[in-house]
Amino acid sequence: MAIIDCKLLVIGAGPGGYVAAIRAGQLGLDTVIVEAVANGGTCLNVGCIPSKALIHAADEFEKAQHFSSENAVGISSSQPKIDLAKTVAWKDGIVKRLTGGVGGLLKKNKVRSIEGWASFVDGKTVDVKTKDGVKTIRAESIIIATGSKAVELPFMPFGGDVISSTEALDLNNPPKNIAVVGAGYIGLEMGIAFAKLGSKVTVVEALDRILPLYDKDMTRPVAKKMKSLGMEVLLGAKAKGAKNNGLEIETKDGETKKIPADKILVTVGRAPLTEGWGRENLVLDMDGRFIKIDDQCRTTMSGIYAIGDVTGEPMLAHRAMAQGEMVAEIIAGENRSWDKVAIAAICFTDPEIVSAGLLPVEAKEAGFDTITQVFPFSANGRAMTMEAEDGFIRITARKDNHLVLGIQAVGGGVAELSASFGLALEMGACLEDIAGTIHAHPTQGEAFQEAALRTLGHALHI
Repeated sequence: MAIIDCKLLVIGAGPGGYVAAIRAGQLGLDTVIVEAVANGGTCLNVGCIPSKALIHAADEFEKAQHFSSENAVGISSSQPKIDLAKTVAWKDGIVKRLTGGVGGLLKKNKVRSIEGWASFVDGKTVDVKTKDGVKTIRAESIIIATGSKAVELPFMPFGGDVISSTEALDLNNPPKNIAVVGAGYIGLEMGIAFAKLGSKVTVVEALDRILPLYDKDMTRPVAKKMKSLGMEVLLGAKAKGAKNNGLEIETKDGETKKIPADKILVTVGRAPLTEGWGRENLVLDMDGRFIKIDDQCRTTMSGIYAIGDVTGEPMLAHRAMAQGEMVAEIIAGENRSWDKVAIAAICFTDPEIVSAGLLPVEAKEAGFDTITQVFPFSANGRAMTMEAEDGFIRITARKDNHLVLGIQAVGGGVAELSASFGLALEMGACLEDIAGTIHAHPTQGEAFQEAALRTLGHALHI
């Protein structure tokens, strides 16, 4: 049996794990990373990146359809068609480039990569089942970055026509009818994309609203777009099971109803991957279903760290990356701790939604006396020229000193404003700082400045 000794072992090569390994390699740490499936984890292979590729293709197809009929811009074209199998092949090419790039960066920084399934023997030793047999790794420090997996409904397991987002991203043709169970960000991102590709989409949500993590002002433009696409949304309804080329549900009135569905896409959340890698051989405290960590991502066992989805919400790739970078530097002897003011969350729906910091209601619940205002994109010249007037930017600040507490936006392409929002919050910006920063004209970013001005009481363009 091969035995490998190293300074740092990283289990999982998703965004958090591979960033931790790359940074550790840059810092001169003898590092080994183990991945069972493919570099990049869920995000690069079957999540963030491929879903955005499909969303882009759906957006472009919708534009082509828009210009095949009467439109304000004056462009005309023939009736478009889409070869979804070719789209999927294009998506796979992007994934291959990115995952190959991760492998190259690991190699460049002298990180040893092992493909196989890791399982703890004890707090310093891990066995890895590879195609060439078992390899034992002994490490001074270990980072658990095992990520998460799609939640499966016990009465409707994945298989056949019941699919997760992973299978949805590999379909050769848009389903004629698709039922989406769950109106969270994954379900609506995918549902809107398939609606644009021509599928009849029905969304089933047990709660009384879509995107329940956001307020109704933010989700209203998304609901409007969904209606224009012909999507049916059944709120307060519960999925009961797949039945005869359809989905059986219980409506909010208690009636049983069958929805025609060639495919049933289940998007009811993700669960941390805390089993199957020998956790029973460790003594780790848990925080509910997550591994408990402190402000340095240390677990309750010396020398063992945990990062990313396995440690709790928000389950976001950029959170995992930031944690991975930090932990590598801590192991290398640097003085770091987790003290993030804001981690922006983005829904790549149509229109897109961005939230950084506190929602207005959260700020009030935290005891702050606040002021808040919105600036609509209908008053923004750039948004008008992009045919993207639905939506707004909203800022919430303390009333006494104008410290910005939260920034939200909904609109076409607003995902790209998330960095500005995060930077403002992390730098402790006040309303006057944003209002006093010259924002280039004509851009959507001007609405950020105008939102600050309006919250101060003197907007210029509304």
